[in-house]
Amino acid sequence: MSTRVPAPRRRPSPRRPEWAGRNYTLLTAAAIITNLGTHGALIAAAFAVLESGGDGGDVGLVAAARTLPLVLFLLIGGAVADRIPRHRVMVAANALNCASQAVFAALVLAGDPQLWQMMLLTALCGTGQAFFNPAAEGMLMSSVSGEQANRAFALFRMAMNGAGIGGAALGGAMIAAFGPGWVLAVDAAAFAVAGALRAFLDVGHIREREAGGGLLADLREGWQEFAGRPWLWAIVAQFSVVVAVVGAAESVYGPLVAADELGGARPWGLALAAFGVGTVGGALLAMRWKPRRMLLVGTVCVFPLALPSAALAVPLPVGGLIAAMFVCGVSLEIFGVAWMTALHQEIPEDKLSRVSAYDWFGSTAMLPLSTALAGPAESVFGRSQALWGCAALVVLVTALVLLVPDVRNLTRRTKEVTAQAVVPVPSSDAEGPAGRLG
Repeated sequence: MSTRVPAPRRRPSPRRPEWAGRNYTLLTAAAIITNLGTHGALIAAAFAVLESGGDGGDVGLVAAARTLPLVLFLLIGGAVADRIPRHRVMVAANALNCASQAVFAALVLAGDPQLWQMMLLTALCGTGQAFFNPAAEGMLMSSVSGEQANRAFALFRMAMNGAGIGGAALGGAMIAAFGPGWVLAVDAAAFAVAGALRAFLDVGHIREREAGGGLLADLREGWQEFAGRPWLWAIVAQFSVVVAVVGAAESVYGPLVAADELGGARPWGLALAAFGVGTVGGALLAMRWKPRRMLLVGTVCVFPLALPSAALAVPLPVGGLIAAMFVCGVSLEIFGVAWMTALHQEIPEDKLSRVSAYDWFGSTAMLPLSTALAGPAESVFGRSQALWGCAALVVLVTALVLLVPDVRNLTRRTKEVTAQAVVPVPSSDAEGPAGRLG
């Protein structure tokens, strides 16, 4: 009789979820790094302008210099990202952002940067983002598979939003301690590290595109993919208005109401922090909740985006504003995850970046105009009336989108349907969405 004691069984090493593959992990890690740097750098750029002797108008010019090329080059960026390997576009864009932010930091640290120099460098940064955003969204979509796609997108968005909150807080502290130049330098380093991570992305699973027409043909094909789906362009049109009025309310009217009615910048900072916490809470909820009619639920969740404008119009006490911003953040994330899941489910892989580019373009095109007109609107109608108008427009365009049958009826695919859909479907028969609040 053997007296040998059996060797203890090794515990199996914990495995990552099926949706958290190598590419997804690299993309998430790189996004956290860049968001930590970028959100602090946006604050640093404004303080760099002010410390160089500029005023609020100059801060607006530098911000516009970043936004304008972002809008102008988005469609080209989407076509390029569907034409050549997306990770190369992402790395090249990160390299441009790294270089522009490094030069910006050097000018600020050396002292006395000129307004035209800061505008040029932020314009280069915006150009990099125009090429990066569609490529990144297409790469993320192609890196996730299975029924847990919504969980993957929710975790990705939660990581980005959490990094954005931390980056803004860290950036503010660093500006106070060391000045804006060092925050811009950290942002440049963050782009360098993130670009290095993205260089290791594997694109072997992505089928090579067949030789075809030129850039204009690609843009036309992307437009046909976009315009052929009523619910896709309807929601993007909706968000062109929503992003514009919410952006004007929060970037122009919010600080003014806080200064005049709520006691200064601190209450507005708390409200923005509540919005960030709300986005994290919304992502946590979206990781578990998988509504069958995802676009219907997502669109209904756009209605609460009118709450902050209404709260500022009254204006509510600080506690009420914080609650409104928190609910807005939760609702926006539920919509965002539903939207990304629908995009992943419906759009052919080889057109993801072009559709994403039309989505980004449509969602952000009116934002520069709305922020420019916010001041004149306040002069003509009054601040409270302008804010009530912002809230009313969010409610109106969202109600109109619910009239589109495809928005109400698009359903999440079950495992059985997904299994039957392995055979590629011609692009003319496919369906899909795109969009964001900017």
